This record gives sequence, C-alpha cells and structure tokens, in this order.
Amino acid sequence: TEAIGLYNVGQTCCLNSLLQVFLMNIRFTGILRRITVPRTRVQKIRSVPYQMLLLLEEMQCGKQKAVSPRDLAYCLSEYKVKLFVQYDAAQLFLTLWNLIKRQMQKPELVEEFSCLYTICVQEHLACQKCSFETKRSSSMLTLPLPVLDSNSHMLKTLEDCLQYFFHPEELTDHNMCFCEQCGRKTPFLQSMKLVHLPQTLTIHLKRFCFEKSSYIHKLSHYLPFPQDLDFNAVLTEDQCQADDSEKAAWQYELFAVVAHSGSTNFGHYCAYIRSLTEGKWYCFNDSKVCQVSWDDVKCTYGHSNLHWGETAYLLIYMKKHPQ
Repeated sequence: TEAIGLYNVGQTCCLNSLLQVFLMNIRFTGILRRITVPRTRVQKIRSVPYQMLLLLEEMQCGKQKAVSPRDLAYCLSEYKVKLFVQYDAAQLFLTLWNLIKRQMQKPELVEEFSCLYTICVQEHLACQKCSFETKRSSSMLTLPLPVLDSNSHMLKTLEDCLQYFFHPEELTDHNMCFCEQCGRKTPFLQSMKLVHLPQTLTIHLKRFCFEKSSYIHKLSHYLPFPQDLDFNAVLTEDQCQADDSEKAAWQYELFAVVAHSGSTNFGHYCAYIRSLTEGKWYCFNDSKVCQVSWDDVKCTYGHSNLHWGETAYLLIYMKKHPQ
C-alpha cells in the first residue's frame, strides 16, 4: 500500500500531516523526482527538497507500516523549524513551501512548483465620490477564509465563506482612503476579484481568532464542505476577473483535509487524504494509517459543543480537469 505512516519524533504531528499531503500529491512528487541532487554531503543534509525525496523513496520502497522523518526534521531545524514546538498548520505550510521553492535549483521546476499552488487575484479600490479606481494584482498560496462575518455571526457553509471573502467591503468613517482625484479622504469600495486558480488549491479555514483580550479562541462550530466544488456556481461575474477558458477549469474535487483537535494551547493534527491512484480515503495520524469513509471525513465539519473535537483546518482541492 502507498499509505505509509510517519513516526512522531518530537511533537511533529503538524509536520507529519503536511508532509503526507505533499507526498500523496503525485503532481508534486513528479516535480520532486526531477530535482538536482546536491553534490556534497553537507548540501544533501541541508536540502529540504532532497530530504523530502529520500523520505518519499523510503516510504515507497520499504515494507514498514511507518518510517521516521528524523533526517528531514533535522534538516528543517537548520531553518528554525524546531522539534518539540506547537505549530500552526497554515503557517508551517507556507514555511515548508517557501523552503522547497527556494532550494529548487532548476528554474523550470521552480516555475512548475509555483504554478501548482499559486492563486492569483486582483484587488480593486474604487472611490465612491468620483469613481476613481486603482487595481493591483497579487498572489497567495492559500485562500484564508473567515468563518465568521463582520458581525461575528457564524458562516454556515464553505460556499458562504467563499462568497463572504470575495464580497465587496465599504470603507467609510475612519476607514476612508485618500482619493488622488478628489484630493481628500473619501468613502471607498474595496473588492477582490479572482483571476487564476491553481491545480492544487489550499483553503485555510480561519478557526483561530483573537478576542479583545488578545486571547486566541478556537471556533469549532459546524461548517460543512463539499467533495465537489465549482467556483463558477459560487462566485458572481463581478467577483471574477478571468476569461471563459480559465473559468472552465474551476471545478474541483476534495483531495485532503488537515484536521485539528484540542485547544489553542494543546492540540493535535492529522490528515485525511484521498489516494489519487486508488480513490480511497485514508486517515494519517502520525505512524497510524487506516482506510476511512467519506462519513469519517465529514466528522471534521465541527461541532459548537465539542471545543476539543476534531475540526477541518486546511482543505486541499484538486482540479478535476486541469488545463
């Protein structure tokens, strides 16, 4: 079986879950297998992509039910990713992604790796007095979706979260912006439009929020997400800045869920991943791996009365028909 566990070598459940999501993605491993092998022993020890490749080969060639990511963890510690530390999965994902990209030597692989994960958006600011508008293109690696609206009301579905994220916001009163054309501060309409979605789309459900006392609170309420997600059915024409050929590829299928259980101070991560070769769902809980059903995955929707329960934190979708 390709479902091989990873031993916890020092509070590495977050790292293990993310590694499984990377290494079960055959499009990522297709890039990883083409990296330039470092020449010296020291370079090999300090190369994150190379250590990931060694780990992948050990997982695929060995007969163990689990292998140790110790060498990769040691490599990451050289870049301030320490053991015995509680990590936030969204932040650690960005850290890992940037380390991998920075240490890939072939420009064509860097480009391919970037395209595999990068989301492109266009930010709009429009003056409500004179219609003066500025546009700025930017990119991101995750869609950071709030699970509460501006009035702290719980959003009910993933589709609601997406619509809220791309919904225009009025900037008034103390949030007004300076308009170059009017020569003074005026009310503005701020909006974000979707330009491009990657083959592997990572959605970050912002379940950890700051309260007024600076206390980080976990939002565990029920929030269902679909197996199939069509952005054309979720977003309006005004929320998109893409041609028809681009939007035709905006149909996704759920690939993985990184779930968090516990509190903000003491928690645990595991990953539910659908095998791209078998079509079966597996739960990767450090060294323990077992086949699960879609009903098991749905248990990560959350429950407001189970603050210590398991809730989805990262959702990874893949294009059904990549261009």
